[in-house]
Amino acid sequence: MQPDGGRDSVFLQRSAALDAVRADGAFDVIVLGGGINGIGVFRELSLQKLRVLLVERRDFCSGCSSAPSRMIHGGLRYLENGEFGLVRESLQERDALLRNAPHMVRPLPTTIPIQKVFSGMLNGAAGYLGLSSRPSSRGALPIKIGLMLYDWNTRHRRVLPKHRFRGARATLQRWPKLNPRLRFSATYYDAWISYPERLCVELLLDAARMAPRSVALNHAEIARAGDGHVMVDRVSGERVEVRARAIVNATGAWLDEARASLADGRAPQERFVAGTKGSHLIIDNAELREALDGHMIFFENEDGRVCILFPYLGKILAGATDIRVDAPQRVRCEPEEREYILGAVREVFPDICIRADQIVFSFSGIRPLPKSDHEFTGRIPRSHYIRRVDGPVPQFCMIGGKWTTFRAFAEQAADAVLAELGCPRICGTLDLAIGGGRDFPATQEELERRLVDEHGISPHRAAWLAGAYGTRAGEVLAFCRGRSDDRPLSEGTEITEAEIAWLSLSEMPVELEDMLLRRTPLAIRGELTLSIVHRVAEIMAAALGWNEARRQEEVERFLNNLETYHGVSREALERRSCVGSMQCE
Repeated sequence: MQPDGGRDSVFLQRSAALDAVRADGAFDVIVLGGGINGIGVFRELSLQKLRVLLVERRDFCSGCSSAPSRMIHGGLRYLENGEFGLVRESLQERDALLRNAPHMVRPLPTTIPIQKVFSGMLNGAAGYLGLSSRPSSRGALPIKIGLMLYDWNTRHRRVLPKHRFRGARATLQRWPKLNPRLRFSATYYDAWISYPERLCVELLLDAARMAPRSVALNHAEIARAGDGHVMVDRVSGERVEVRARAIVNATGAWLDEARASLADGRAPQERFVAGTKGSHLIIDNAELREALDGHMIFFENEDGRVCILFPYLGKILAGATDIRVDAPQRVRCEPEEREYILGAVREVFPDICIRADQIVFSFSGIRPLPKSDHEFTGRIPRSHYIRRVDGPVPQFCMIGGKWTTFRAFAEQAADAVLAELGCPRICGTLDLAIGGGRDFPATQEELERRLVDEHGISPHRAAWLAGAYGTRAGEVLAFCRGRSDDRPLSEGTEITEAEIAWLSLSEMPVELEDMLLRRTPLAIRGELTLSIVHRVAEIMAAALGWNEARRQEEVERFLNNLETYHGVSREALERRSCVGSMQCE
């Protein structure tokens, strides 16, 4: 079954992807890893007329790429490490994402509370000379210099306002609940991304539309088979022989393990990646949200680590930790991390009480950073680079990388592969719109009005669809039109049952978790209830052909993982259901 859509509609359907691999297992390039870096290089290479296979062991954007701070930023703090090239690149890519994905990437005014003047002036020099492992707190003067460099780097293509400084009185007039010990504040602009998991899917959809010979598969992996390789479908266990002239390893924190598995199975003598764990909280606290006044607060904790706090999808996102991790694994926000983040928030807003039951979601991921011996994790370089590994099939390892610079990193990796294969670059992607950013009007409000006028939907639903799908919203509405199940999953969301059916058929979810954590923001927005979990499972079962045993298995596995990795228990979901029922009476 294929959902209805416009003439330009393209869908990700797993059965079609498997059929394509079965029919022809010969590819120019195989990409391992379906996070943002892997998807980025998959798109880059596919647009150069190469036939590319992307394989992701779990779901697309399910690892570190699903757990970013939601910031799209120039890397102000990277200046301290002397990573000036990375900052320039990050600022360019930030501005490109604002243009290319305006439905998901938006400006974010950011304010830094400052308590000192000269402190931190020598942080960069001390780190470079090895005289200090941990930087001192940043005072007004080094922050001013950093922001001047920020503004200078964007002087020829300015799309966001320049920074400004405030004294203590003006700062506390604007944000009266900030810690009164501050002496200054500085406000500058970066950006934030609303739905990173959905942007990954849109990149895949774009590749499918513009390069249909390439194939992307989730819940699959590549394994050695004698002197060659096979694609293993983790759903059915089916094995299909595949061949390629080059392999791109974009498995993030698992890079070294994947590198070994494609060689002789032994652990490599030299590791390329050493990760750090970052955890975040989603908090539902109206007083805190009001106190932020639409700004992100970017601040230092007592230990010198940078923390953030900003309004996110009607809630508050707070983070992050930065803990060295020795071995890659699926991680969660531990109780001590939660207390660390809440303690940092209390330092900035000492008079605002945050209860444990106001934490509606938590998430963690492992940053795939270049291997480093720095004691203080903040000193580990955030740059990215490519390492070629010799073998019967050369392997190009993508080391490091972050959300903001995914396109530039993918471009660099693609150019290395193209040089290896002796193929020319045909097109660039710096100015290429992404998904629902194509043909986007001057403002989102204009798109919302158009959706209301053309489809007769409510302004609230138009706002949701415009923000989640951009100009692709019409495809969703074309499928939902006239269906009896085009009704909200609950009173607390604009997402309808018909929309879940459309997503099931068009964006390749395999498990219930794929839908509830990545195709929709129901979990991270704190809108998930036990009744919604069961209803979405029923819709997916009907669309994907699950029997009752499979449906129950999906529900149980999801509920267990939701509690284990995101701190949301069944009891919490039940309480939300009860509250929703009382509000509806």
